[in-house]
Amino acid sequence: MTDLVTDYVSDDEAPTSDFVLELTHVNAGYGATPVLHDVSIQVPPHSIVALLGPNGAGKTTVMRLSSGTIKPTSGQVLFEGRDVTSMSPQRRSKQGVCLIPEGRGIFRSLTVRDNLELFRPRGSRDVPFDQVLEVFPILGSRINQVSGTLSGGEQQMLALSRAFFAKPKVVLVDEVSIGLAPKVVDQIFEILTRLAREGVSLLLVEQYVKRALELANTVYLLNRGQIVLSGTTSEVGYADVADLYLQ
Repeated sequence: MTDLVTDYVSDDEAPTSDFVLELTHVNAGYGATPVLHDVSIQVPPHSIVALLGPNGAGKTTVMRLSSGTIKPTSGQVLFEGRDVTSMSPQRRSKQGVCLIPEGRGIFRSLTVRDNLELFRPRGSRDVPFDQVLEVFPILGSRINQVSGTLSGGEQQMLALSRAFFAKPKVVLVDEVSIGLAPKVVDQIFEILTRLAREGVSLLLVEQYVKRALELANTVYLLNRGQIVLSGTTSEVGYADVADLYLQ
């Protein structure tokens, strides 16, 4: 009964928190294998939060918890102050949580047009693609191309188009630049900057540490499933992050 009630919180309910997304004392893992240990993260409105750490630190698990694709063993996930710990990913998406997963997150066997149709929220099927294609003009020239034949950068742009359709309040961006050429990474970061300027909060997992620190307001350092350091990007610098990666 708790899950059912939680999953049907009114979308019109006013926010009750200073944070758009919070993980509070969260523990989580896969089966009998623990991954996260007492993790707390806060994402304020209109902000960019970088979540950094070495491979295997638990960063993707944080993103999955935030989007609802996995549930914590203890602790809470809050969205605008409301407990959404048991809420489905679909419901969280409707309320304003958008996940751009590691590995593109597109339907590779479908055309660009078909992917855009699937990314378009229910109830807005008649809304044209104009806004998305204005941000990603290359997709307009590839509209009938099978998505799996796009370049890596084009596939990532297609994945990011979901955020411009969904009108989210927070976008969870997991390793958006992985495997991309530096010039394409520049384009991707320009797109993330545009999202932020439009008032969307970002929780960003990123391999390019300097780029993430330049973009973010706040940073959390995750190691072995625990937050080991956090603060504003003026308080936590590149040297602090580099020390963690070298441990």
